[in-house]
Amino acid sequence: MAATALEAQQPPAGAPNPNTSLQPPPQNRQGTVNGILPFKDPIQFTRKDVAAKVQPFPMAQVRLLPSAFLEAAEWNRGYMNRLPADRLLHSFRLNAGLPSSAEPLGGWEIYVAPAPGERRNNEGELRGHFIGHFLSASAQLYASMGDKDAKAKGDYMVAELAQCQQKLGASGYLSAFPIEWFDRLDARKPVWAPFYTIHKIMAGMLDMHQLAGNKQALEVLEGMSRWADDWSASKSEEHMQDILNTEYGGMNEVLYNLAAATGNDRWARAGDRFTKKRFFNPLALHNDELTGLHVNTHIPQVIGAARRYEISSDMRFHDVADYFWYEVTTARSYATTGTSNGEGWLTQPRMLSAELKRSVATAECCCSYNMLKLARHLYSWSGDASYFDYYERSLLNMRLGTIQPKTGHTQYYVSLTPGAWKTFNTEDKSFWCCTGSGVEEYSKLNDSIYWRDQEGLFVNLFIASELDWAEKGFRLRQDTRFPEQPTTTLTVSAAKPGNLAMRLRIPAWTKSASVKINGRAIDVTPTPGSYLTLNRAWKAGDKIEMTLPMHLSVEAMPDDAKTQAFLYGPLVLAGDLGSEGLTGQLTEGPNAPRPQRLPMEIPSFQAAGADPASWIKPAGAPLTFRTTGQAKDVTLAPLNSIFGKRYSVYWQVS
Repeated sequence: MAATALEAQQPPAGAPNPNTSLQPPPQNRQGTVNGILPFKDPIQFTRKDVAAKVQPFPMAQVRLLPSAFLEAAEWNRGYMNRLPADRLLHSFRLNAGLPSSAEPLGGWEIYVAPAPGERRNNEGELRGHFIGHFLSASAQLYASMGDKDAKAKGDYMVAELAQCQQKLGASGYLSAFPIEWFDRLDARKPVWAPFYTIHKIMAGMLDMHQLAGNKQALEVLEGMSRWADDWSASKSEEHMQDILNTEYGGMNEVLYNLAAATGNDRWARAGDRFTKKRFFNPLALHNDELTGLHVNTHIPQVIGAARRYEISSDMRFHDVADYFWYEVTTARSYATTGTSNGEGWLTQPRMLSAELKRSVATAECCCSYNMLKLARHLYSWSGDASYFDYYERSLLNMRLGTIQPKTGHTQYYVSLTPGAWKTFNTEDKSFWCCTGSGVEEYSKLNDSIYWRDQEGLFVNLFIASELDWAEKGFRLRQDTRFPEQPTTTLTVSAAKPGNLAMRLRIPAWTKSASVKINGRAIDVTPTPGSYLTLNRAWKAGDKIEMTLPMHLSVEAMPDDAKTQAFLYGPLVLAGDLGSEGLTGQLTEGPNAPRPQRLPMEIPSFQAAGADPASWIKPAGAPLTFRTTGQAKDVTLAPLNSIFGKRYSVYWQVS
């Protein structure tokens, strides 16, 4: 039985909640809108934009400085550089009847053209999805790092895909698989998520247009959107709702984004046809009916709901996104912020210990990628610092440590099964969904460090970087080795006369933050989980020094107080269980970690007191600890630093 709205308002003591100051959203207005269920037939679109309270700086105005984040960005850029454009285009060309002599890709992108008379039996039904991600990542590399080679490669691919689209006919259809697969979708016959792949390509085209200035990409996108509009408009409401039971990615989001970019409401009305009402209605009524759902099928749909609210002011869509966020982050997320198990929500809310025992494939990386996207929307509505407590924890634990050093390969799952290990994609024979969201994630690591409003700026993340607010003549440099060192220094390198507010996020995880301006301590005690506002006339050379002491803490499972994870500040700690038995076959794709192949005994602990610092002690190296007084002591280090080792995040503690 799903949790009722009343039950969802107050999680039980010990429930993991990265948003420590985030309160449950208020009850929907008597559970109805105009006396009817929140979404009825038909949905009417009216353009009425919602003004964002805060906005991120464009990536072109922020540059990463040397740090673990810049390293990850460079590893990702190296991986993207090694993938030839013609190999990525291969299946599109063959599908359009154009010649290609490129070596086919493997994994989810596999397609080997059949010989005359041969059956098609060697083809990936999601083929083409990765090129959409790749286009988005190429555009983001240009915006975030000024990478002209990435832009040129993206421009070439757009031009070649435009030729494929033209060859396929006047409808605007473009894909790497036959249009007949949509006949299977229409007939409700088995087919693997064709709209999911179409969405990725459309989103890639939009990013190439908006971030890389490619006008042809917009033409291709409008052609694809015209086809999607015509196809969906031909279906009855009842039949289209049935079609939406097959994963369709963020089709609603990309069509709403296109409507906003072009001012053409046709695309928003098309986007409304991708509103899955049996999923949205319970959320709008503040009911958790998520159990049994495939997680990453539905997060993109909620991102679309958030975007619909922003361009229409329709509170029903606001309520869907707001309540979904609250329920997932407080009731269905592990200490890492990761969510999903075997790609689904398998149990009732706040039964995470029970869920952890159901599968070794926890915390799909795509889910974290999309939850971070959703967090940005909700934060822009309120400016509530708690969203960035979540964002920071997810970035450090679910993203930074899931890219393999040097290779730039990324993970599918972050397994939290005790004794698990990290598994990464191959160079050219995987192309999982998380490979695609991975190249996107690590090409935009500068997109959320700094935000702004009418009065000034917000410093939300402690990442070495430079901000150039050209419109204000204001430049800021952040030097930090956080989280290895719990400090950051912000130096003003240029400023025009006049006051400007600088809001510094004081994380909820710190107890005794302190701030100095030009060497002098301020006479205000910063409040954890909020912003410290410094409003003054800044001048070049002004320096702000922040100290953010970190402490050990415990997060127990809500349904089992003895199953515990340990954190140091925002960092989830993992026990180093060694590398015995691990081979390249186990640490490289195509499969998720399978710890049952290598069973091992996981130590349990006896706590010496309520404060974990009483028995978990610093071990000499930065961010490294060791248990004391246990039958078998274990070294603990940040999960994001452990590679090629077995580990445990959750422990049995009595």
